[in-house]
Amino acid sequence: MAVHLPGVDDTEFEAGLGELERLVRTLGYTPVGTVTQRRENLSPAAVVGEGKLQDLAELTGGSGHTGTTVPRKKDKARAKREHDADSSRDVGSDANETDEDEVEPKVELVAVDHDISPSQARNLERATGVPVLDRTGVIVEIFHRHAKSREAKLQVEIARLGYTAPRLRESPSGKERQQGRGAGEAALELDRRKIRDRIAELKKELEHVQKDQDQRRAARRDARRVALVGYTNAGKSSLMRALTGSQVYVEDKLFATLDTTVRALVPEVVPRVLVSDTVGFIKKLPHDLVASFKSTLDEALEASLLLHVVDASDPTFRSQYDVTREVLEEIGATKVPSRLVLNKADRLDDAAKAALLHEYPEALLVSAHAPEGVTAVREAILGFFEASYEERTYLIPYDEQARVAELHANARVISEDYQEAGVLVCARADADTLNRLEKRASKAHA
Repeated sequence: MAVHLPGVDDTEFEAGLGELERLVRTLGYTPVGTVTQRRENLSPAAVVGEGKLQDLAELTGGSGHTGTTVPRKKDKARAKREHDADSSRDVGSDANETDEDEVEPKVELVAVDHDISPSQARNLERATGVPVLDRTGVIVEIFHRHAKSREAKLQVEIARLGYTAPRLRESPSGKERQQGRGAGEAALELDRRKIRDRIAELKKELEHVQKDQDQRRAARRDARRVALVGYTNAGKSSLMRALTGSQVYVEDKLFATLDTTVRALVPEVVPRVLVSDTVGFIKKLPHDLVASFKSTLDEALEASLLLHVVDASDPTFRSQYDVTREVLEEIGATKVPSRLVLNKADRLDDAAKAALLHEYPEALLVSAHAPEGVTAVREAILGFFEASYEERTYLIPYDEQARVAELHANARVISEDYQEAGVLVCARADADTLNRLEKRASKAHA
């Protein structure tokens, strides 16, 4: 269900509905109908107007009434349709017996492509007779189901409880508990306090987990790091698997990846290059989830290079690209060098490819499933680092051969010439790495 608000063009509106449908499918439901309405703003009572609310109720089997308004009179056409339907069901006892044996399909969820208030959700549930989730609720629930690691589970649970807490008062189960006003309020406050205490407990546990992650990240601080970022289901994990040879989880679903995976670029190069796959972004990504996944998103903040992966076959990829940049701006990662990767080129014809390359001349137009495309991305990564490399020559005495080993491990050794005074080593690496090795050697001599 969605409201077409002023300032939103038809293409963007349809794209939003399509995305909501994919979110609902990812959650495990099969969409059976759509209700939309053009309005100046969302209805404060139940998002849509009374007429559309009745249409929605016909799909769900609900009453169509929120319990706060007087039921409207049926128009003659609707009354006749319902009368004819009742008459057809009453023709003969055999038909009645058949109908009783048949199980009618049941709508299990109403998904709303907006962020709605607890009272709006309550009124919709009264009118439809089924649970209602707004866009944020759907995304939070998907995250909850897809979290695998301890860190991701903690992050999602914090966001989920934060989403649930303000909705306790409006939930039907909460209302049923309020048998007496004082007792009901006391029970409600007790539930809220339990949630606050649980969130505090989870945050402490998350801090301990993230300290371990920070230590691992610190150990990689001197490495050359590339982070794959982009809209959910843009093909980041497929590209990650192709670049690193790792068996990362790949599925054609939204938010299939929530945990950051870090692997070395293969075939391995010296200096080593690490590639990380990050959680996908989406339009209106809940702020609580952005905050909860800050540690995960730090991979993008601390990377040497960001690869913005977009699904070039999606007509709305430009707006998706904008969403990615907005989230990166929110976490302060806009200053990290980046490169645009137009993925899924195998789904495009030649004319579409030419148009994209004209529009984005610096982008890489590839398919993660085509070897030549993966090679192009790999060469672009190596070329980025090579552009900042310096070549330096060192005469290393024979009694300091550990320095030669360090150069082999941290830089690309161009040549070695064994002379009378020691080994003349020519190596290439970034200035920071070479300066660090030189500083370490100076301390050893001091």
